[in-house]
Amino acid sequence: MTAHQVFDRPVFPAETLETMEALYPLQAGLLHHRLLDHPLLSLEALALLGESLPASQVEYNPGNVPIGILPEEIPSNGLSIGETIRTIDTNRSWAVLKNIETVPDYRDLLMRLLGELEPVVQPRTGAMLTPQGFIFISSPGSITPFHFDPEHNILLQLRGTKVMNVWPAGDERFAHRREHERYHTGGHRNLPWDTGYEGGQQAVPLVPGDAVLMPVMAPHYVANGDAPSISLSITWRSEWSYRESEAHAANAALRRIGFDPAMPPRWPSYAWFKSLGWRVARKLRLVE
Repeated sequence: MTAHQVFDRPVFPAETLETMEALYPLQAGLLHHRLLDHPLLSLEALALLGESLPASQVEYNPGNVPIGILPEEIPSNGLSIGETIRTIDTNRSWAVLKNIETVPDYRDLLMRLLGELEPVVQPRTGAMLTPQGFIFISSPGSITPFHFDPEHNILLQLRGTKVMNVWPAGDERFAHRREHERYHTGGHRNLPWDTGYEGGQQAVPLVPGDAVLMPVMAPHYVANGDAPSISLSITWRSEWSYRESEAHAANAALRRIGFDPAMPPRWPSYAWFKSLGWRVARKLRLVE
């Protein structure tokens, strides 16, 4: 199938855009897409892509890890990225290809998809900044550990099944403000896990043709089904998300000098003064 054939109609149906209008930017939810069997997203195409990317743009490891594993405890699977992808059916691994927008054909794909979403996104959070794409390839039964991400994100399921377990963004019962401050000052995305969190999530099952809208910094983990999985994550930032990040970084600076600042409000217009203060401090090199 050629790219032209894939795009003979919108990838996101009208009802998906209507659902996004109700959810975006604060709530997770199930969406749908028509991006199946694209030649750039076959297993062999992804193996070749992984082999062409610099090491900084690939991450892969065993998939049978605990939900709350620490980043430094994640072992190697002993394979190359190409071997990991080509034998994903049996090697019990998990892999991600990062920043696929650095490859022209994949950037064209990403921008086509984001362009369909722009009429919903721009009135709510402004321009779609820093577009990025990530592709996840997972063995049966693999786990992506509990973590959060700073981008607005839609994950499209292309092959296999998985369950996205999503907790409310900004709820300190699941990710304390100190975890946000740590992350926004250079820390890892993985979060401490507590079995008591189970039951507080929104579980979103995904099959090929499904997608999930993920709010900025919503804690989540992913449980793969009983078949190999391929998923495409299309992401963007906004002035809204950058303000929130800067407010948390400003709080970290305040905490280092003895204050105990409150969690910034989820709607970042209310965090404007902290965000502005952080930008000024960075410009004057008062903080790193």
